[in-house]
Amino acid sequence: MKVVGLTKYPPIDNPESLVDLQVATPEPSDRDLLVRVEAISVNPVDTKIRAPKSDVEKEPRILGWDAAGTVEATGPAAKLFRLGDAVYYAGSISRPGTNSEFHLVDKRIAGRKPANLSFAEAAGLPLTSITAWEAIFDRLGVDQFGSDGGKSILIIGGAGGVGSIGIQLAKLAGLRVFATASRPETRVWCEKMGAEYVLDHREPFKPKMVHLGNSEVDFIANFVNTDAYWQAMADLVQPQGRICCINRTSQPLDLNPSARQERSFRLGIHVHSVPIPNAGYAATA
Repeated sequence: MKVVGLTKYPPIDNPESLVDLQVATPEPSDRDLLVRVEAISVNPVDTKIRAPKSDVEKEPRILGWDAAGTVEATGPAAKLFRLGDAVYYAGSISRPGTNSEFHLVDKRIAGRKPANLSFAEAAGLPLTSITAWEAIFDRLGVDQFGSDGGKSILIIGGAGGVGSIGIQLAKLAGLRVFATASRPETRVWCEKMGAEYVLDHREPFKPKMVHLGNSEVDFIANFVNTDAYWQAMADLVQPQGRICCINRTSQPLDLNPSARQERSFRLGIHVHSVPIPNAGYAATA
């Protein structure tokens, strides 16, 4: 089968950074689905893993985690799906990726593609949606059934892939949604997703929030840069409020601003459908 892979990690403009290859088509076993890939999406994790370094792979490495396609074959324990079923998923980072004609995925992390979505539309959803869902409902603890209705959330990076889904999930949970964006088109996009107010991320948040009559928020979901907005988040989240970030910090965080008013901070770093072991932690003062 045809794949796009790599054995070296030179700068992206090097012809060997990504190459077309032929490899054997894998055989499904146990709970595997063999999926004929119809569409994939590219996420920041792809660029981070392919970033230049001196490593050399003994076997070609295939990137890609989000995919949508049709089931071509199943393992003996994959009873939930039949040949021809349309599926979508975020695959496991420990297995070859989706930049290939065919791909093996454990049936437990695959879902049936919504009938009203094209393969391309469905392939763009898994990783961003899982990350947003886990941030809003698992890390921040928002009640998905609406008991937190009327509370407020600030979503930093509202126009990105995760932010776009996050705004919609927060609205479904009944939250009052503030989001950040800067360009006119991204501000319009955030409003289209359901944000009630859009803040310019290049300007201080606090004065604008005070002007809007919401000087503090119950929740903050930072989908952009933990370091850059740490103090701004500490200034905005209310006592007993919660903060979730999905990006690694470049230096140790000063938790004192949060500790003074009993705020909870959760760092959930994702590169696929589950957190990297030991990469996420929760700290409550």
